[in-house]
Amino acid sequence: MSVHESVNDFSHEIIGAAVEVQRVLGTGLLEGAYASALAIELAEREIGFARDVSLGASYKSRPLGEVYRAGFIVEQSVIVELRAVDVLNDLHRAQVMAALRVSGLKLGLLINFNVFPVVKGVHRIVSKP
Repeated sequence: MSVHESVNDFSHEIIGAAVEVQRVLGTGLLEGAYASALAIELAEREIGFARDVSLGASYKSRPLGEVYRAGFIVEQSVIVELRAVDVLNDLHRAQVMAALRVSGLKLGLLINFNVFPVVKGVHRIVSKP
């Protein structure tokens, strides 16, 4: 199995967990509710994750400290950001791209829980090599 396939497997599992969260909670809640429920769902499925991960960066070899806080990093390979908004915009996508850039990870999932079904609110964002 290639690295690319294993990343796809994690995204499939993450999306499955998000589907279950929306099935139980529905739409219209705050992002924090979906984040807490997704953490429970990932743990129940024995999918490794870290939540609210501080990402640092440097500028011209000088540390900037924390420049981004990722909602989730799943299996040390996928950044997952949750939103509960009417429409995702370019800023939401840019934030995930920035998180990928400073983390060195290749795949991000931007999930909007206000879209039903949630699978239509999932955006895969792949960093440029």
